[in-house]
This record gives sequence, structure tokens and C-alpha cells, in this order.
Amino acid sequence: MNWNKWIRQIHRWLSMIFTVTVIATFIALAQEKPIVWVSYVPLAPLALLLLSGLYLFALPYANKWFGKRGGASGS
Repeated sequence: MNWNKWIRQIHRWLSMIFTVTVIATFIALAQEKPIVWVSYVPLAPLALLLLSGLYLFALPYANKWFGKRGGASGS
């Protein structure tokens, strides 16, 4: 598996982890005495999603810039 496929797979798993942490945050904050620091938990996967998403967004432009053909569908 090449590097771009690894990043794409990691991005997919991070999106699932982010969704679970957001749901857990809603549940934790809906309690009678909420733990406020739980609201910061989704920020870690969100930051990683941002980085991997920016990479995936820039990938076709980088391929065009460096003259590579085929993009993600090639190989």
C-alpha cells in the first residue's frame, strides 16, 4: 500500500474516532454535573483530520504541479 492510500485510510479512521468523541462529549455534557474538560477531547482527532484533509486536498494539485499523471486512481 502506498503512502497516499495510508493517509486516506488514516483519515477515514480519524473521522470515525472524531464522531465517537463528539457523541461522547454530548453525552458527558448532558449529565447533571458535567465535566467541562471533556469538551476538549474532540480537538485532538479534529487537528489530525485537518492535517490529513489538507494533505488529501492538496494532493491532486501537487501531482499536477510536479507533472505526475494518474493521481489517486492510478497504479
